[in-house]
Amino acid sequence: MQNMEDIYKQYSNTVYKYLFCLTHSEDISEDLTQETFAIAVKEINKFKGNCKISVWLCQIAKHLWYKKLKKENKQKHISFEELESEVTEDKTIEDIVFKKEENLKLYKDIQKLDNISREIIYLRMFGNLTFIEIGEILGKSANWARVTFYRAKEKIKEANKNG
Repeated sequence: MQNMEDIYKQYSNTVYKYLFCLTHSEDISEDLTQETFAIAVKEINKFKGNCKISVWLCQIAKHLWYKKLKKENKQKHISFEELESEVTEDKTIEDIVFKKEENLKLYKDIQKLDNISREIIYLRMFGNLTFIEIGEILGKSANWARVTFYRAKEKIKEANKNG
């Protein structure tokens, strides 16, 4: 077994990218990455080796994120001041509101997917991870990640055609 310093050097970026996909926040991702490795140091004796260490670390990270979400349990509201600050010469408030509504619809469509498909979409689209990295994180092959991503995209397209 490698020492924790080597594990941190090797996997901290992967854990950070994974968390960024989930949180969409650099600060939260950094905090949770540090917390993930703090827990890993305490719990390393519980690692059985039946999966890659990166998968184990990402599972810890995911549980920390879910725990944080449950604790906060807040919804973000967009104020008029926030919209006003985004207005530029070539963007109107209507354009910004429309774009936010499109993004909200996409997020809602993604939330309708099964957990694995949703996670792959987030990792690929928002985390810019490769299919190899996604497969590694989820303990599957790159080809499996690619196919699952494609199928998830098709489900979203189909939902938009029908709805």
